[in-house]
Amino acid sequence: MAISESKMEYLKLLAKTYKSEDETAAEIINLLSIQNLPKGTDYFMSDIHAEYEAFSHILRNASGTIKRRIDEVFTELDEDDRRTLATIVYYPEEKLEILLEGMKDRNDFYRTTLFRLIKLLAVSTFKFTRSYVRKRIPGKFTYIVEELLYSNPAEDSYGSVSHKEYIINSIIETGCAEELICTLAHLISYISVFRLHIIGDVYDRGPAGEKVIEELMKYNNVDIQWGNHDILWMGAAAGNRACITNVVRNCTKYDNIHTLEVAYGISLRKLETFALKYYGKIERPMTRASAIMQFKLEGQLIQKHKNYEMDSLLLLHTIDFKKGTVKINGKEYKLNTDYFPTIDPDDPYRLTDEEERVMQSLEKEFAESKILQEHVRYLFNKGSFYKVYNGNLMFHGCIPLTPEGEFDPINTEDGYKCGKEWFDYAERLIRTGYFGKGGRDKQRGIDLFWYLWCGFKSPMFGKERITTFERLFVDDPETHVEKKNPYYSLYDRPDIIEKILEEFGADKENGIIINGHMPVKKGSSPIHAGGRLIVIDGGFAKAYQKTTGIAGYTLVQNSNGFLLSAHQPFTSKERAVAEELDIETRPVKNEPAANRIRNKDTDEGRVRQKEIENLKLLLEAYKTGLIK
Repeated sequence: MAISESKMEYLKLLAKTYKSEDETAAEIINLLSIQNLPKGTDYFMSDIHAEYEAFSHILRNASGTIKRRIDEVFTELDEDDRRTLATIVYYPEEKLEILLEGMKDRNDFYRTTLFRLIKLLAVSTFKFTRSYVRKRIPGKFTYIVEELLYSNPAEDSYGSVSHKEYIINSIIETGCAEELICTLAHLISYISVFRLHIIGDVYDRGPAGEKVIEELMKYNNVDIQWGNHDILWMGAAAGNRACITNVVRNCTKYDNIHTLEVAYGISLRKLETFALKYYGKIERPMTRASAIMQFKLEGQLIQKHKNYEMDSLLLLHTIDFKKGTVKINGKEYKLNTDYFPTIDPDDPYRLTDEEERVMQSLEKEFAESKILQEHVRYLFNKGSFYKVYNGNLMFHGCIPLTPEGEFDPINTEDGYKCGKEWFDYAERLIRTGYFGKGGRDKQRGIDLFWYLWCGFKSPMFGKERITTFERLFVDDPETHVEKKNPYYSLYDRPDIIEKILEEFGADKENGIIINGHMPVKKGSSPIHAGGRLIVIDGGFAKAYQKTTGIAGYTLVQNSNGFLLSAHQPFTSKERAVAEELDIETRPVKNEPAANRIRNKDTDEGRVRQKEIENLKLLLEAYKTGLIK
């Protein structure tokens, strides 16, 4: 057997892990068995917008999969019993408290519930090896759960009582039944989600972005394609002042100061004092104060980076303070207020001395928030602009295109970039902005966070211009229109989709594009180009549900193919527990695979196959004496 010198060095390193023929052969057999199993279930979610309770419920019910599984497995139960069982799986601690209240003889309930949960777990884990399942069983119940899962149901070791019944009776006698019920319920929810894909916008609008991040951190297999709201928070954590003021304005506007002050320990005291001093006579003074600072700081960035080509957002110097008007795109509009006490008409983009002190305080607070910085590092570790996965392409917003369908070039300080090159360039630069130790590129990266939040060729924003100023100060609705990138009028064309897939190295013939960002309006379809592109804005943000009429979409891919589901709005955890209300899920599109998808057919399977081939070489090296 001829083996190159470099390959032999690798095999010697591999031999430190697999130290004999037997160990190597056993691992080959293990990996081959995994390859032949049906692929695990992938869940695609987008635009969570800090709505933790709704997001958590979707995770707990595995986007409706667990209830469908209960309906299929427990056909002998009526709908009420199946709904109760589902609620126990989603919220075991809370539901048990309600069910057990006043129940004198609980043993029959414990016994029945444990048997049902073990049966449901067995169905939920059939795609996985025992080793995979064992590693996910928490704490002291590992071997007990394994015994209940894998023992022969016909076994009769204890006279008239089966082996499983004996174990469950022992669990009840020792007072561990409730704890085991909760353990099994959490395990069923957790193991039902093999991989979780978040297609952007964890933050803003809702009250608990930090809880969403903490929930994601519990899962091993997660990837995140950043959205514009994520980039905004990442930029704020990196020290971009314009991003900081945008974050603060959003939090104060949507009554979400709790996230900043309680969850992240960011004090707004200096801002509040300043805002009450200058804007105390109007509603939401902190929102107004942070907005004015935002427009000034954004103006400074636009003037600094002419290549951003965003001069249309420079509006402060066009205000006629005597007439109470502003010029937008050369046209004069009436302002709805003449109260701008902190803007100097002669130098409108300069922060006042007091504003400068407020900004210095906020910068320090964001930089020194350990939990925020930990969460942002998690977003960097798990995230990217886009991801190619099993031949499909995932990103949050859009691919900047010209009206003719060509990749639109962006003018950067390093030359024009477009398509995949633009995505890769921008990601490298913001990573330098956050992790870099100093220098020109670090500052360029910090500045770029803001452009990616709202720049007209940002792949995360996807609009010609952001109209925050107009929505605040101009009542004329024609100024509020945010023209979308041509991508959104071209993505019904299969040739455009194929062109994009090919550009990013995805499967041009069979792959699909999955993105979010744009809520799907009533009467519109989330499916485009004959199924080659799917928009899965989750619609979690309550502010958008008036437009959509539903709570958006989630996408599931299991070994049988894709399933796109529409969801009704989530009410509350309390009602879900007490009234056994689930998120109503309606399948929109079921795209079955031609053949059942095995692990060997996936990206991870192809990597595993290379590992198998290397182990086979190592086994041969052992047998021939090349490695002792």
